[in-house]
Amino acid sequence: MIRLERRPNPSRLWTALTPIVAVLMTMVAGGMLFAILGKDPFEAIRTIFWDPLFNEQFAAFSRPQLLVKAGPLILIAIGLSLGFRAGIWNIGAEGQYILGAICGAAVGLAFYPSESPLIFPLMVLAGALGGWAWAMIPALLKIKFGTNEILVSLMLVYVAEKLLASMALGALRNPEGGGFPGSRNLSQHPGTDNPELIAGTGMHWGVAAAFIAVILAYVLLNRHMLGYQIKLTGQAPRAARFAGVNPNLLVVVCLGLSGVLAGLAGLFEVSGPAGQISIDFNSGYGFTAIIVAFLGRLHPIGILLAGLLMALTYIGGELAQFMLGIPASAIQAFQGMLLFFLLGLDVLSNYRIRLAGAAAKGAS
Repeated sequence: MIRLERRPNPSRLWTALTPIVAVLMTMVAGGMLFAILGKDPFEAIRTIFWDPLFNEQFAAFSRPQLLVKAGPLILIAIGLSLGFRAGIWNIGAEGQYILGAICGAAVGLAFYPSESPLIFPLMVLAGALGGWAWAMIPALLKIKFGTNEILVSLMLVYVAEKLLASMALGALRNPEGGGFPGSRNLSQHPGTDNPELIAGTGMHWGVAAAFIAVILAYVLLNRHMLGYQIKLTGQAPRAARFAGVNPNLLVVVCLGLSGVLAGLAGLFEVSGPAGQISIDFNSGYGFTAIIVAFLGRLHPIGILLAGLLMALTYIGGELAQFMLGIPASAIQAFQGMLLFFLLGLDVLSNYRIRLAGAAAKGAS
């Protein structure tokens, strides 16, 4: 009989190997899923992971898209990881992403048709404040009434989606759009656009902000007292209280930072790749970023690499749908398998697998 024996200390080897093994197991299980659907599993895996980067027919378009897709994932995941490390679970980054886009777009549209270079910085500020304000709702409710931030932040996503639809159909709707839902196209108007900084690379201000966030998060966690308090609270809450860490202040700071970064991701997306506020503007980045955060082991460098990998599955998944006819739901299940295997294999970091019979023999 197999049983789990707790390790005295987490295994560093398994902690490092878990993301790699999880990716490999996802490929195997995903291949089986694609085979059940009547598709060639090897061709499907190759299309998802290889063709977007190295197939000459698609790479010219797909490679720049890698940064476009990875930017918001990395930016949101960095914010989430700070809270996760402290045991503060913000599951509603999708809502903060939406509010950042709405607030940023509203500022840009308020100044239309001005082309002042000051508009975009104001949009960035509004996007950050929008995400921060939405994150403060679960933070303040947790502090004042002891509510669960997981449930509150998650439920606020649905409120944000209704607000998004309301804005697309009402206050922010394009008056010259013939009655169709959606705002003016911000990416096509000088002053509100978020263009490529280096032509043909996909690098825009949102991607640059993601790289800056990785660097700052690394410095924060390794060189700043706040980073020490975040890690200590997550590893030993009682010790953190004895060390003078204010748990309520940490809730506000961690949820606030994650809200700011999610709001910025929404603003950079609505002014760049998406271009406008629409009913279906949100694309699940806030939820996928949770997978990215854990796949990256809540470490800034790991999140950077995990964000690029997850962006690759987005691009490759779209390519597999187009080339092989794989359903979108199967691609989403494939992406979800990654978190499933990652969390399952995480058990091996804290537990050893033992045979009960062998353990009993050793004890005698």
